[in-house]
Amino acid sequence: MQVEDFRSSPAGRLVPVSGHDAYLRRDYRHWAFVPHPLPTDVTLSMATHKIANEASMSVGRLDFAVKRLPDPKLLVRPALRREAQSTSALEGTYATLDEILEADYVDEANRRAEVREVLNYVRAAETALRTIKEKPICLNVIAPLQGILVRGTRGQSFDSGRLRETTVYIGERGLGIEASRFVPPPAGDELIMGMSEWEKWIHLDDDLPLLVKIALAHYQFETLHPFSDGNGRLGRLIIALQLVSAGAMTYPVLNISPWLEPRKEEYKDLLLAVSKTGDFDAWVAFFCEAVRYQAEDGVTRVEESLEYQAEVRQKLSDIRARGVVNNIAESLLGYPVITKSFAAELHNVTYPPASNAIETLVKLGVLRESTGQQYGRVYVCDRIRDILNRR
Repeated sequence: MQVEDFRSSPAGRLVPVSGHDAYLRRDYRHWAFVPHPLPTDVTLSMATHKIANEASMSVGRLDFAVKRLPDPKLLVRPALRREAQSTSALEGTYATLDEILEADYVDEANRRAEVREVLNYVRAAETALRTIKEKPICLNVIAPLQGILVRGTRGQSFDSGRLRETTVYIGERGLGIEASRFVPPPAGDELIMGMSEWEKWIHLDDDLPLLVKIALAHYQFETLHPFSDGNGRLGRLIIALQLVSAGAMTYPVLNISPWLEPRKEEYKDLLLAVSKTGDFDAWVAFFCEAVRYQAEDGVTRVEESLEYQAEVRQKLSDIRARGVVNNIAESLLGYPVITKSFAAELHNVTYPPASNAIETLVKLGVLRESTGQQYGRVYVCDRIRDILNRR
C-alpha cells in the first residue's frame, strides 16, 4: 500500500500494524487504513444527483414491471442465480449460467468446485431474504451469510461466519503486505468499532437519497473488509437486501454485478479513490449508473418474458391444452431448465401427467431435451434461457 496516498486523507486515518506472514515466513511492520464513520450529508455534483434520481426512477419501473407478471416470485430464482454467476466471476470464480441452472439436477459430488461455490451465494441470498423479513440488516444477520458463502471452498477458515481475527491485505500474496494495494483495518477493536458504526449508520433516519446511502454503505463495508473472505460478494448482496428492506424493490431481481463485471478495475479504483481523497462523487455516480442501466435492462427482460409467455399461452390454447401443461408452461420463467420428475414435484402431480405435459411442450417447440440421454433427461426453454443469458 502506498502509504503517502492515504496519509492526509479526510476519509480515514492510518494505524500501524505488525505481525508474522506465515506464507512468506517473515515478520512485517506496515500501516492499515481505518475509515472514519460515514457522514450524514455528502457533497455531490448536480450531474451525480441527476443520475441518482434517474436510477431511482428506473428501480421503480423495474419493480412495477415485475409486479405485472402472473407470479412475480418466479423471477427471483433465476435472478439470484444470474447475480450469483456474475458476482462470483468478479472475484475470479467462473461458471456459466447454464451450469448454475442445471445444477439442481446434478448430484453435488458431480458438480464442479466453481459451481458449488457459486451456489453458496444462492443459498446465502435465499437465507438472507428470509431473515430480513424478521430482523434488520446487522452484523448478526450478515456474519452467518459469510459462513455460507465460503463453506467448502478455499476461502473457508477458522473464523468463517464471524468477524475476521487476523490482519489481511488486498494484493498479491507473494509480494507481501508492503506491496499491497490496500490494507483494511486490523482485526480487534478498530474493526469491531467500525462495523458497529456502519451498522448504526445504515439505520439512521437521515435525508440521504436511498441509492446514495446504499453507495456509501457499500464503500464503507468494502473498506472495512470485515471478513477473511467473501467481502465483495457479501457487500453486493447487502445492496439487494437494502433495496428490499427499504421497500424500493418488492422482489430482489436487480442484478448489479453483470454491469460491474466488465468494469471491475474501475469499480475497485473508484472505491479506493474515496479512501484516498474523501470525495464520494465519482463513486456514487458510477454506482447509480450501474443501478440505472441494470434496472432498465431488467424492465426489458421482463417485457420480453411477458411477450413470450403470451406466445406460449396462445400455442396451448390453439391445441386446447388443459391441466398441468399450462401450469408447467407458466412456471418456465422461474425454471427454464427442468426435468419431468421435478415438474411433477413442483406442481404436485404424479409422474405420468407431468411427463405428458413436458412432451407436449417439446412438440410445440417450447422445450428442448438437452442431454440426449435415455434416463435423467433435462429439458430447456431456450427462449427464457436466452433472455437470462443475454449480456
